Amino acid sequence: MGAAGSKLEKALGDQFPEGERYFGLENFGNTCYCNSVLQALYFCVPFREQLLEYYSSNKNGVDAEDNLLTCLADLFTQISSQKKKTGVIAPKRFVQRLKKQNELFRSYMHQDAHEFLNFLLNELVDILEKEAQAAKNDAETSSPSEKTANGPKNPQANGVKKEPLVTWVHKNFQGILTNETRCLRCETVTARDETFFDLSLDIEQNSSITSCLKNFSSTETLNAEDKFFCDKCCSLQEAQKRMKIKKPPHILVIHLKRFKYIEQLGRYKKLSYRVVFPLELKLSNTMEDADLEYSLFAVVVHVGSGPNHGHYVSLVKSHNHWLFFDDENVEMIDESAVQTFFGSAQEFSSNTDHGYILFYESLGAGNKS
Repeated sequence: MGAAGSKLEKALGDQFPEGERYFGLENFGNTCYCNSVLQALYFCVPFREQLLEYYSSNKNGVDAEDNLLTCLADLFTQISSQKKKTGVIAPKRFVQRLKKQNELFRSYMHQDAHEFLNFLLNELVDILEKEAQAAKNDAETSSPSEKTANGPKNPQANGVKKEPLVTWVHKNFQGILTNETRCLRCETVTARDETFFDLSLDIEQNSSITSCLKNFSSTETLNAEDKFFCDKCCSLQEAQKRMKIKKPPHILVIHLKRFKYIEQLGRYKKLSYRVVFPLELKLSNTMEDADLEYSLFAVVVHVGSGPNHGHYVSLVKSHNHWLFFDDENVEMIDESAVQTFFGSAQEFSSNTDHGYILFYESLGAGNKS
């Protein structure tokens, strides 16, 4: 990598961003699914900053037992504090912890990058929630004399607010979907909210993210054996159902469902469909609050013709430059090269590098620049 690293430094020259680090990650046999997602998360700047802050404020913990959060924070800190601007780091501690934690990632089989991302974000939330609960319990059990002295000042503090903890992982990635069902007899609308860290979209040949999102929130009629039980009518009725994004996340992660189970084959098949993903995305047909703009900053790419083998790489935008991360190798690419990862317009194509997970960052509400 020495040569490649210096090549990248030469390519960026004076434009090498101050304080930024571009490091490849060593592959331990089959860990490209992990490396590609870690690079995307590293260049998700608000997430990285909060993780580094977490590390610096927790590194002196006496009972600092290894978990995925401490291993990830340690890895990101290691990268960001390197003296060199480019190079390779072995995420050994993180990968060992991941395998110890979840048997799914233990084998040398080809793993799914989306499953890994999902598992990781949920695991980080669990750890942060447990830590917050432990800290709260400590605060409640320590210094009882002080507590009685301070007791009357905030009588409503205990047990009134039972809201779920909102961690910095939630603040970055969590959005809210609302599932609306309208009874066609009495017109009553039943809405059910659910949270999400990413949106999994069905894809079609020669489509775009915008059309996939339109399909995601299109109205579906429930009739025949799919009728809906309306509480107001107290009976099964025909109804219309649609899914909307009620609260969009700061970081919108879109997973393209490229692996489809084919009944006749009795197995999964990779869909190499061409799905255009724009560098700037407007979320307009998914929520009341029209036109929220997002900017693409990372793409996890699946390379290969089938679901059970292949390779993952990632494209990342950092300080207005696009970079290509392939395990240990990092190189600069032109922005126009991003469109070569949309997919193939023909079924059988030699190009098997297809965008699989897209990371968009919100440009702020009402930002119409």
